[in-house]
Amino acid sequence: MLNKVKSRLAGKRLFLLAVVALGTLATSAQSEKYQKAMGANLAKFATAQAPLDFQALSANFERIANAEKSEWLAFYYAAHTQILYGFMIKENEGRDAIADKAEQLIAKADSLQPNNSEISCLKSMAATLHMMVNPMQRYMQYAQAINGNMEKAKQQDPTNPRPYFLQGQNLKETPPQFGGGCKTAKPILEEAVKLYATFKPATPLHPNWGKTETEGLLAACNK
Repeated sequence: MLNKVKSRLAGKRLFLLAVVALGTLATSAQSEKYQKAMGANLAKFATAQAPLDFQALSANFERIANAEKSEWLAFYYAAHTQILYGFMIKENEGRDAIADKAEQLIAKADSLQPNNSEISCLKSMAATLHMMVNPMQRYMQYAQAINGNMEKAKQQDPTNPRPYFLQGQNLKETPPQFGGGCKTAKPILEEAVKLYATFKPATPLHPNWGKTETEGLLAACNK
Protein backbone atom coordinates (compact mmCIF):
# COMPACT_ATOMS: atom_id res chain seq x y z
CA MET A 1 0.00 0.00 0.00
CA LEU A 2 2.80 2.37 0.98
CA ASN A 3 4.58 1.68 -2.27
CA LYS A 4 1.42 2.51 -4.23
CA VAL A 5 1.07 5.84 -2.39
CA LYS A 6 4.71 6.65 -3.05
CA SER A 7 4.25 5.71 -6.70
CA ARG A 8 1.21 7.97 -6.98
CA LEU A 9 3.04 10.87 -5.31
CA ALA A 10 6.02 10.40 -7.61
CA GLY A 11 3.68 10.38 -10.60
CA LYS A 12 2.04 13.61 -9.43
CA ARG A 13 5.44 15.25 -8.95
CA LEU A 14 6.50 14.26 -12.45
CA PHE A 15 3.22 15.58 -13.82
CA LEU A 16 3.66 18.91 -12.00
CA LEU A 17 7.25 19.19 -13.20
CA ALA A 18 6.07 18.57 -16.75
CA VAL A 19 3.39 21.26 -16.42
CA VAL A 20 5.95 23.75 -15.04
CA ALA A 21 8.39 22.89 -17.82
CA LEU A 22 5.73 23.36 -20.50
CA GLY A 23 4.70 26.65 -18.90
CA THR A 24 8.30 27.83 -18.87
CA LEU A 25 8.74 26.88 -22.52
CA ALA A 26 5.51 28.68 -23.47
CA THR A 27 6.59 31.80 -21.56
CA SER A 28 10.01 31.66 -23.17
CA ALA A 29 8.50 31.33 -26.65
CA GLN A 30 6.09 34.19 -25.90
CA SER A 31 8.98 36.32 -24.64
CA GLU A 32 11.05 35.57 -27.74
CA LYS A 33 8.11 36.51 -29.97
CA TYR A 34 7.67 39.78 -28.07
CA GLN A 35 11.39 40.59 -28.21
CA LYS A 36 11.51 39.87 -31.93
CA ALA A 37 8.42 41.97 -32.71
CA MET A 38 9.65 44.88 -30.60
CA GLY A 39 13.14 44.73 -32.11
CA ALA A 40 11.79 44.73 -35.67
CA ASN A 41 9.59 47.75 -35.03
CA LEU A 42 12.29 49.65 -33.16
CA ALA A 43 14.55 49.13 -36.19
CA LYS A 44 11.83 50.73 -38.33
CA PHE A 45 11.45 53.48 -35.74
CA ALA A 46 15.14 54.34 -36.11
CA THR A 47 14.75 55.02 -39.85
CA ALA A 48 11.15 56.38 -39.96
CA GLN A 49 10.77 59.83 -41.52
CA ALA A 50 7.29 60.39 -42.95
CA PRO A 51 4.22 61.02 -40.77
CA LEU A 52 2.53 57.88 -42.06
CA ASP A 53 5.59 55.85 -41.00
CA PHE A 54 4.99 56.88 -37.40
CA GLN A 55 1.26 56.32 -37.66
CA ALA A 56 1.88 52.75 -38.89
CA LEU A 57 4.46 52.14 -36.17
CA SER A 58 2.02 53.29 -33.50
CA ALA A 59 -0.51 50.75 -34.75
CA ASN A 60 2.18 48.03 -34.78
CA PHE A 61 3.29 48.75 -31.22
CA GLU A 62 -0.31 48.87 -30.02
CA ARG A 63 -0.94 45.42 -31.52
CA ILE A 64 2.11 44.11 -29.65
CA ALA A 65 0.88 45.78 -26.45
CA ASN A 66 -2.57 44.24 -26.76
CA ALA A 67 -1.01 40.81 -27.26
CA GLU A 68 1.44 41.28 -24.37
CA LYS A 69 -0.73 43.20 -21.93
CA SER A 70 1.86 43.24 -19.14
CA GLU A 71 4.60 44.92 -21.23
CA TRP A 72 4.63 48.67 -20.60
CA LEU A 73 7.23 49.41 -23.25
CA ALA A 74 4.91 48.38 -26.08
CA PHE A 75 2.27 50.86 -24.84
CA TYR A 76 5.05 53.45 -24.36
CA TYR A 77 6.26 53.22 -27.96
CA ALA A 78 2.70 53.12 -29.31
CA ALA A 79 2.10 56.45 -27.54
CA HIS A 80 5.47 57.92 -28.50
CA THR A 81 5.09 57.22 -32.22
CA GLN A 82 1.49 58.46 -32.08
CA ILE A 83 2.73 61.78 -30.65
CA LEU A 84 5.48 62.08 -33.25
CA TYR A 85 2.88 61.49 -35.96
CA GLY A 86 0.82 64.33 -34.48
CA PHE A 87 3.82 66.65 -34.39
CA MET A 88 4.58 65.99 -38.07
CA ILE A 89 1.17 66.48 -39.69
CA LYS A 90 0.61 69.90 -41.21
CA GLU A 91 -3.04 70.35 -40.30
CA ASN A 92 -4.13 71.26 -36.79
CA GLU A 93 -7.40 69.47 -37.38
CA GLY A 94 -6.93 66.02 -35.92
CA ARG A 95 -4.13 66.86 -33.49
CA ASP A 96 -6.39 66.80 -30.45
CA ALA A 97 -7.71 63.35 -31.40
CA ILE A 98 -4.14 62.09 -31.93
CA ALA A 99 -3.09 63.48 -28.54
CA ASP A 100 -6.17 61.94 -26.89
CA LYS A 101 -5.26 58.55 -28.36
CA ALA A 102 -1.66 58.93 -27.15
CA GLU A 103 -2.88 59.78 -23.64
CA GLN A 104 -4.97 56.59 -23.55
CA LEU A 105 -1.86 54.56 -24.42
CA ILE A 106 0.22 56.50 -21.89
CA ALA A 107 -2.34 55.72 -19.18
CA LYS A 108 -1.96 51.99 -19.89
CA ALA A 109 1.84 52.23 -19.74
CA ASP A 110 1.57 54.27 -16.53
CA SER A 111 -0.65 51.66 -14.89
CA LEU A 112 1.99 49.00 -15.57
CA GLN A 113 5.03 51.15 -14.71
CA PRO A 114 4.03 54.00 -12.38
CA ASN A 115 6.38 56.79 -11.35
CA ASN A 116 8.46 56.36 -14.50
CA SER A 117 10.58 59.20 -15.91
CA GLU A 118 10.16 58.14 -19.54
CA ILE A 119 6.38 58.04 -19.22
CA SER A 120 6.36 61.49 -17.62
CA CYS A 121 8.23 62.74 -20.70
CA LEU A 122 5.45 61.37 -22.91
CA LYS A 123 2.81 63.10 -20.75
CA SER A 124 4.64 66.38 -21.36
CA MET A 125 4.84 65.70 -25.10
CA ALA A 126 1.13 64.86 -25.35
CA ALA A 127 0.25 68.13 -23.61
CA THR A 128 2.55 69.96 -26.03
CA LEU A 129 0.69 68.37 -28.95
CA HIS A 130 -2.63 69.63 -27.56
CA MET A 131 -1.13 73.12 -27.14
CA MET A 132 0.16 73.17 -30.74
CA VAL A 133 -3.42 73.38 -32.02
CA ASN A 134 -3.45 77.03 -30.86
CA PRO A 135 -0.37 78.00 -28.80
CA MET A 136 -1.49 81.53 -27.97
CA GLN A 137 -4.89 80.46 -26.67
CA ARG A 138 -3.87 77.16 -25.09
CA TYR A 139 -0.53 77.89 -23.43
CA MET A 140 -2.03 78.66 -20.02
CA GLN A 141 -4.24 75.56 -20.25
CA TYR A 142 -1.37 73.14 -20.95
CA ALA A 143 1.73 74.86 -19.54
CA GLN A 144 1.47 73.12 -16.16
CA ALA A 145 1.18 69.66 -17.74
CA ILE A 146 4.06 70.38 -20.13
CA ASN A 147 6.50 71.84 -17.60
CA GLY A 148 5.28 69.92 -14.56
CA ASN A 149 5.79 66.53 -16.18
CA MET A 150 9.26 67.52 -17.41
CA GLU A 151 10.25 68.46 -13.87
CA LYS A 152 8.69 65.27 -12.53
CA ALA A 153 10.68 63.25 -15.08
CA LYS A 154 13.91 64.86 -13.83
CA GLN A 155 13.08 63.94 -10.24
CA GLN A 156 12.04 60.39 -11.10
CA ASP A 157 15.35 59.70 -12.85
CA PRO A 158 18.10 62.35 -12.54
CA THR A 159 20.21 60.43 -15.09
CA ASN A 160 17.56 60.67 -17.83
CA PRO A 161 18.59 63.21 -20.50
CA ARG A 162 15.21 63.32 -22.27
CA PRO A 163 13.39 65.82 -20.01
CA TYR A 164 16.32 68.22 -20.51
CA PHE A 165 16.19 67.65 -24.26
CA LEU A 166 12.44 68.34 -24.33
CA GLN A 167 12.79 71.43 -22.15
CA GLY A 168 15.66 72.76 -24.22
CA GLN A 169 13.80 72.13 -27.45
CA ASN A 170 10.69 73.92 -26.18
CA LEU A 171 12.74 76.90 -24.99
CA LYS A 172 14.65 77.18 -28.26
CA GLU A 173 11.38 77.29 -30.17
CA THR A 174 9.86 79.87 -27.82
CA PRO A 175 10.37 83.51 -28.91
CA PRO A 176 12.91 85.45 -26.79
CA GLN A 177 10.25 87.98 -25.78
CA PHE A 178 8.45 85.13 -24.00
CA GLY A 179 11.55 83.89 -22.19
CA GLY A 180 12.82 81.50 -24.85
CA GLY A 181 15.48 81.46 -27.54
CA CYS A 182 18.97 80.01 -27.56
CA LYS A 183 20.22 82.05 -24.62
CA THR A 184 17.74 80.33 -22.34
CA ALA A 185 17.80 76.95 -24.06
CA LYS A 186 21.58 76.51 -24.37
CA PRO A 187 22.44 75.58 -20.74
CA ILE A 188 19.53 73.11 -20.66
CA LEU A 189 20.68 71.51 -23.92
CA GLU A 190 24.25 71.34 -22.61
CA GLU A 191 23.02 69.47 -19.56
CA ALA A 192 21.14 67.06 -21.84
CA VAL A 193 24.28 66.42 -23.91
CA LYS A 194 26.25 65.75 -20.71
CA LEU A 195 23.64 63.23 -19.53
CA TYR A 196 23.45 61.52 -22.93
CA ALA A 197 27.20 60.89 -22.71
CA THR A 198 26.74 58.62 -19.69
CA PHE A 199 23.15 57.39 -20.07
CA LYS A 200 22.69 53.64 -20.58
CA PRO A 201 19.23 52.15 -21.22
CA ALA A 202 18.27 49.23 -18.99
CA THR A 203 17.85 46.96 -22.04
CA PRO A 204 18.07 47.40 -25.83
CA LEU A 205 14.29 47.84 -25.83
CA HIS A 206 14.26 50.72 -23.33
CA PRO A 207 14.07 54.35 -24.54
CA ASN A 208 17.33 55.76 -25.87
CA TRP A 209 16.24 58.53 -28.22
CA GLY A 210 16.98 62.27 -28.53
CA LYS A 211 20.79 62.45 -28.51
CA THR A 212 21.22 63.40 -32.17
CA GLU A 213 18.39 65.91 -32.00
CA THR A 214 19.86 67.52 -28.86
CA GLU A 215 23.27 67.85 -30.48
CA GLY A 216 21.64 69.43 -33.54
CA LEU A 217 19.76 71.99 -31.47
CA LEU A 218 22.90 72.89 -29.51
CA ALA A 219 24.96 73.22 -32.71
CA ALA A 220 22.31 75.59 -34.10
CA CYS A 221 22.53 77.70 -30.94
CA ASN A 222 26.33 77.80 -31.19
CA LYS A 223 26.37 79.21 -34.72
